[in-house]
Amino acid sequence: MLIVNNLSKAYGTQTLFDGASFTVGPGERLGLVGRNGTGKTTLFRMILGEETPDAGEIHIPRGYTIRHLSQHISFSERSVLAEACLNLPASEDGRDETYKAKTVLAGLGFSEDEFSLDPGKLSGGFQVRLNLAKILIARPMMLLLDEPTNYLDIVSIRWLTQFLKGWKGEMVLITHDRDFMDSVTTHTMAIHRMRMRKIAGTTHKLYEQIIEEEEVYEQTRVNEEKKRREIELFINRFRAQATRARSVQSRVRQLQKKERMEKLATLENLEFSFNAAPFPGRWLIEADNVGFSYDPSGPELISDLTIAVRKRDRIGIIGKNGKGKTTLLNILAGELTPRSGTITYSQNLKLGYFGQMNIDRLDPELTIEDEIWSVEPGRGKTSVRGICGAMLFDGDRALKKIGVLSGGERSRVLLGKLLAAPANLLLLDEPTNHLDMESIDSLIEAINEFDGAVMIVTHSEMILDAVAERLIVFDGNKVGIFDGSYEDFLSRVGWEDEAEGGREESESVAAPAKSAMRRESKRLRADIINERSRAMTPVKTRINDIESAITETERQLARDNEALIKASQSGDGKAIMSLSMTIHEARQRIDGLFDELEVLTLEHDALAREFEQRLNEL
Repeated sequence: MLIVNNLSKAYGTQTLFDGASFTVGPGERLGLVGRNGTGKTTLFRMILGEETPDAGEIHIPRGYTIRHLSQHISFSERSVLAEACLNLPASEDGRDETYKAKTVLAGLGFSEDEFSLDPGKLSGGFQVRLNLAKILIARPMMLLLDEPTNYLDIVSIRWLTQFLKGWKGEMVLITHDRDFMDSVTTHTMAIHRMRMRKIAGTTHKLYEQIIEEEEVYEQTRVNEEKKRREIELFINRFRAQATRARSVQSRVRQLQKKERMEKLATLENLEFSFNAAPFPGRWLIEADNVGFSYDPSGPELISDLTIAVRKRDRIGIIGKNGKGKTTLLNILAGELTPRSGTITYSQNLKLGYFGQMNIDRLDPELTIEDEIWSVEPGRGKTSVRGICGAMLFDGDRALKKIGVLSGGERSRVLLGKLLAAPANLLLLDEPTNHLDMESIDSLIEAINEFDGAVMIVTHSEMILDAVAERLIVFDGNKVGIFDGSYEDFLSRVGWEDEAEGGREESESVAAPAKSAMRRESKRLRADIINERSRAMTPVKTRINDIESAITETERQLARDNEALIKASQSGDGKAIMSLSMTIHEARQRIDGLFDELEVLTLEHDALAREFEQRLNEL
């Protein structure tokens, strides 16, 4: 159990915590959320004794063991397995429990052949995986996990999700993957306005409560300010009248006793809106039997891949690390030449590429403003500054040089360059690595609104569920196309590693009758999934269309309200009348869209329950 009481911490003029308190109770798995820079990692460092709070205390019971995922790499053994076994708790009966270490290593993506490798010769990502394996194997009383999925592929993340769901001790988790957090935690805590806000439940529930509380606070503040102005007006009006002296003094004391409610500071968000270039044709890119290998004499990393990309395609590229996902984007971007096959580009193609290696190509001597301006020199300075502001580099921050920026800030600069350049095909390679949850939500919304095609490499199942309509799947030493959503892929095909256990079990059953029953069950399951897709896809599409329409109408409504204020200030009666009617119609349209959305959501949920029940009955 962990108790934090009245914690305060500041660096210069930046205050992270001011009187923050919370507890982590027995068996609680706590998700820690907050915007980048609010102090999540600093809190971990204070719990571990690596940082000292300015005030307050952190109470850890004597003998309470805490392990954390360290980015510091230090190994002492000559093999991966031996290094992992260093943290195995001693067995009471002396039995060899090496199998526990092997299970965790395999779950995190190590093959059996890699168990004997020298840890020092692993890639940086796999060294972090080994560190993660060691703390999971140690079974401490509390886990502190700071972005544990950063170097994991999608299959390993799915394994880790199941492992942490069964964790019996306490845990505090920092991650930008909202779905991963919600699936493995029992409680959520936000670092919000320098305080801690903790609830039992998910991130969605927590943020809903925070929004509701702040709306109530703001309405109360406005009402209090109105009353204060009325009292001040009374005091100023009757201060000089002797007959009103007692009333005036009473109101003065009333004001002195009443503490003024401060207006809540506006929190900055990344604002995405990709600049869509027109595209009159049908196919942006056509790849025909494309193959590639870094070693001319070795096996192909990509073999016989054929795909055509349409104007509004949303294609997720998924698979384990090192299988060729980033290589494929580099080939499509023209940065690598395929070993075999052909790639045909439309003459009207305008490509936008966010690649991990592209961050290293930013000029360290340029300012943020100049780097973004270099994409389209013809842009005006006001427009460039607007893009800088959308990426949270407003004012003088836009004049910082690239060379002094953190990895996360450079990532935002690269995203800003994408916003500046018109494109009709976006290639995105793990664009969310340095973004917080709020920024990821904004990015997903921008992708869905973009009037062009998107191909995205991601290990986030949340993003795949929100965006992908087709998939390029790297699995089992091959690459293939899946026409359908990620949910459909898991239901119809699934990951090869996850199916191996089931295949081994089925091979051990010799009875032909049981084999036939399994085949029939699989066929029925496929039929139900196909029926579900036919029934639910139109509803899902309409829901997405309505949500986009609501968002756009609300944005236009905000612009019209600003215009109405200006018209009222200038006394433009004609504009006031026109805008008032437009605003009234927009509000009616939004109300109608919300009504339709509610009906469709109920229909969608009812269909989902119906098909889930039918699948469970098989």
